[in-house]
Amino acid sequence: MEGLSYPLRLSAIGGSRRRPSYQYSPPFVSRDAGGVTAASKVAAAIGVRGPSFCRGRGGPASRGCSMAEGGGAEAPCGLTELSDESDFDALLSFDGYISICGFGSLLSEKSARSTFPELRNFRVAQLRGFRRVFAHTAPTGEISSLSVEPCEGEILVVTVFEIYKTEIPSFIEREHEFRFLAVVPEEPNGSPFVRSAVLCARYSDDEYLRVRCKGSQEIYFQRYGRHNIHKIWRDDILPCRVYLRHCVLAAKNLGQEAYDNFLDHTFIADRETSIRQYLSSTGSGIMQEEPPEALRSRYGG
Repeated sequence: MEGLSYPLRLSAIGGSRRRPSYQYSPPFVSRDAGGVTAASKVAAAIGVRGPSFCRGRGGPASRGCSMAEGGGAEAPCGLTELSDESDFDALLSFDGYISICGFGSLLSEKSARSTFPELRNFRVAQLRGFRRVFAHTAPTGEISSLSVEPCEGEILVVTVFEIYKTEIPSFIEREHEFRFLAVVPEEPNGSPFVRSAVLCARYSDDEYLRVRCKGSQEIYFQRYGRHNIHKIWRDDILPCRVYLRHCVLAAKNLGQEAYDNFLDHTFIADRETSIRQYLSSTGSGIMQEEPPEALRSRYGG
């Protein structure tokens, strides 16, 4: 969904096929969220509490963002992680639909419909408390795809649309490396949505191995290690050029506010350089590059 499509993300690259040893750390400790919010009602329904909010450790890159030790992200208070397919049921509408937040490629309705042909009610919204970061590994040279992470004080222009419940299993499989959060978007005027939506947020490598891969190095190897990806979430990579161009064009097609929001509230992996700054320096020329013929329709904004 928000990462690169599988022909890009999972194409093998050269190098050794030796299987490394992937380590993982003990799980984080969840604490009660304060207040009766839409997200906390979801938490009560599925019997899960959101992790506590952790402020940044200082410096311009932190910007009050929730970052776990070692670079992993934690969810802020009041948000609930959806760990199992059954957890998604608490977010369903009466007629069996669930809302999804788009923040990168899914800012484009055309791109969203290429993945979810039967989606409904595609619209623009805003989401508080998160920022976009190109820090998600994909094996394409300039290898960073896009994810979001908690960041106090930030507001993102996003899209929200609904898919039917039968599409949830394939959605989970396709976005396997993400942390699924129940969030409450807002209308452009600031009015909160009545029903929570699913957001694909950044995991940490430790948690991904422990939770998604069930602690199995074999599962991790089959999904990433065999493609010579031994660390998914990194701070030393640059955006995939064709994907970045697509996201920028998709935001621009939503209007000036969405376009400016993407340029100024999306960062490369150093979390200091905005996309506007990157495109005017190291990334200059990206917006003039046409995608490969096979990707021209999907990644044309």
